[in-house]
Amino acid sequence: MKNLKILLTACIAGLGLLSFTAVNHNDNNPVEINTPSAVKGYEVGDEATDFKLKNVDGKMVSLSDFKRAKGFIVIFTCNHCPYAKKYEDRIIELDQKFKNQGYPVIAINPNDPNVQPEDGYKEMIARARQKGFTFPYLVDEGQKIYPQYGATKTPHVFVLQKEGKKNIVKYIGAIDNNYDNPNDVSEYYVQDAVNTLLKEGTIKMQKTVAIGCTIKVKK
Repeated sequence: MKNLKILLTACIAGLGLLSFTAVNHNDNNPVEINTPSAVKGYEVGDEATDFKLKNVDGKMVSLSDFKRAKGFIVIFTCNHCPYAKKYEDRIIELDQKFKNQGYPVIAINPNDPNVQPEDGYKEMIARARQKGFTFPYLVDEGQKIYPQYGATKTPHVFVLQKEGKKNIVKYIGAIDNNYDNPNDVSEYYVQDAVNTLLKEGTIKMQKTVAIGCTIKVKK
């Protein structure tokens, strides 16, 4: 009987380990996380709740502040990630292209600075000035917003469209299909999605796999 109890305990422990599946790579490689906390979040068609987060200028920013916006390009990004750095100029271009058409970029840094000091608030201010960000660069203090969206990478994009007082998720995923070289991009996911919304059409590619660094969470 004693041996049977030991065997059952071992089996239960083994099942517990199987329930947690994660591939842990460094920040230079794509990472897929399959834990329940990582895969929860919005799906296309869901209503995204508003937030109030601190910008690099010290002001608090909410989606409701943008009265004339038709929607938003919400991008979870950060300072340190090589993928995020590769996309910075393209994120600026997206904001410059679509802000005046009603779809401004709202960038949010979801990382815990205690885990990744390069993503601290002071470092965010310096990076925004260095790159000349034309959009809000907000800090997700307490890491409360990114789990609601279901973001797992930097960068990870959520295109929202205003429908009355609601912000409805219309696209989730990557910015385009080549993080390394903008000259080799053949699929402009975010750009095509917003252009389709401006024409009141239906987005063909509503969800893609976000490629980037894992969001840094304090253990």
